[in-house]
Amino acid sequence: MKPYSILIASLLMVAGCCQNSVVKTGPIISNENETAVRTASGMVEGYLDDGIYTFKGIPYAKAERFMPPQDPDTWIGIRECKVYGPKAPQNGSLVYDNSPKTAYNFGFQFNMEAQDEENCLVLNVWTPGINDGKKRPVFVWFHGGGYAGGSGIDLPCYEGRSLAEKGDIVVVTLNHRLNVLGYIDLTALGGKYSKSVNLGQQDLVKSLEWINKNIAQFGGDPDCVTIAGQSGGGMKVSNVMAMPSATGLYHRAVVQSGTILTAGAKEDSQKLGLYTIEEMGLTPETMDKAADIPYAEVAAAGDRALARCIAEAGGNGPLFGRFSFGCIEDGEIICQQPFANGAPEISKDVPMLIGTNLNEFTYANDVEHSAAEVKEILTKKLGAEKAESFIAEYEKVYPGQPDKAMLYSEFGARGRALEQARIKNAQGGAKAYVYLFTWQSPVDNGALGACHGMELPFMFNNVKLQREMTGATKEAYELEDKITNAWIAFIKTGDPNAKGLPKWDSFDEKGATMVFDNKCEVRYNHDKELVRLAN
Repeated sequence: MKPYSILIASLLMVAGCCQNSVVKTGPIISNENETAVRTASGMVEGYLDDGIYTFKGIPYAKAERFMPPQDPDTWIGIRECKVYGPKAPQNGSLVYDNSPKTAYNFGFQFNMEAQDEENCLVLNVWTPGINDGKKRPVFVWFHGGGYAGGSGIDLPCYEGRSLAEKGDIVVVTLNHRLNVLGYIDLTALGGKYSKSVNLGQQDLVKSLEWINKNIAQFGGDPDCVTIAGQSGGGMKVSNVMAMPSATGLYHRAVVQSGTILTAGAKEDSQKLGLYTIEEMGLTPETMDKAADIPYAEVAAAGDRALARCIAEAGGNGPLFGRFSFGCIEDGEIICQQPFANGAPEISKDVPMLIGTNLNEFTYANDVEHSAAEVKEILTKKLGAEKAESFIAEYEKVYPGQPDKAMLYSEFGARGRALEQARIKNAQGGAKAYVYLFTWQSPVDNGALGACHGMELPFMFNNVKLQREMTGATKEAYELEDKITNAWIAFIKTGDPNAKGLPKWDSFDEKGATMVFDNKCEVRYNHDKELVRLAN
């Protein structure tokens, strides 16, 4: 074989293994004749990126401070939607984190974004076709960051182009109100504030309403919509499933490392809301001045109010515990506890995909520990008897792993995910499927492992875009193909069984879990005892 023939053959082999690494070479086209779409509010112009139409920063709603969202203003002419809109105001972000977690910040490469309260209710759309009459499944992404931070594009891998192209689907990401602006409860004031609760969740429903009205013009099917989210986004998905106003606006749900079974109590949230108003220097009679107070002062008032509530409760305030600016079971907007008292009847027919990662928040997998050190640490955490049982069980479930792996495996999130799947299955409606992502990133000597969010580049088909996180190895690309196939299958059918994976049973008493790793396999209740011992 001639040298140039060998080179060509080698290039073809690389391209076959790493399809997502191929550089896009098609044109960028943007003009009102070829890349414009009419929405209920007016014409929007995006651009065509090598066969995928892209629209950024489309307004889906507007809102006054502390008030429910309304339809966006209409406009005359064509609105250019080619640049991402601002994110909701928020405090410190992982972007600015100067803590020792450098591996985390390096891997995730958070985007730096402008903040704007007035113009943050925007969404982004990627689609293979516009105005073509086709009905493509729609994938809607709720970002993470708890209820306090984040955005629809704060990670490089959130770009929806690659997933839209591979799956022939429409991908939507969005921003919504957060923290004190999105999750204050002012219903105790009554009157115009009678629905001023769960505002960030109301924004999400408003985005789904926009999708229902407009997505057909973007080549999407309003009757085949999947809502999905990771971490805080997963919690938002679970809460939307208990919102009557969202009924019929979505048809499948994905919860990634964000299972939440309960929402806050109305009595506590109303108290926090009233204290916040006091800390802002306002009274119920002077609330009309709230809009004039800078966000930084509102956020500081919220922090002081939270501290007061926590102090009065005895000094304990877990992150998403009794007092926080988060989702509330108010009885109307969110009609019940998401899953604590059974799965919501209003979403009985919605299939779910639920999962977690092996390591989640246990970073620094590159730190070595001897067997004696591991036993000492686990004994302090679990007690002597439980620690002995945990070590023996871990070695049985994950044979051949280094001793330190026991310290960097996290079973709290896994336990909650299994419980959510069990509750969903017990309802007797649509099925739930469970996964566990165990693939270990090689970046930074394996410091991240299968950490919180590591699955994101894989299911977005963006391993290359986030190579600081994944390493962009051959193994990463191979796993990416399998995971995106599963997500696309679920988006299209409500069943994640797909090419390249073993048969994936829905979750029942057998406890089927798809384990995503270099070798993907279905395991049954394999870590049930580990979950019990660790919680």
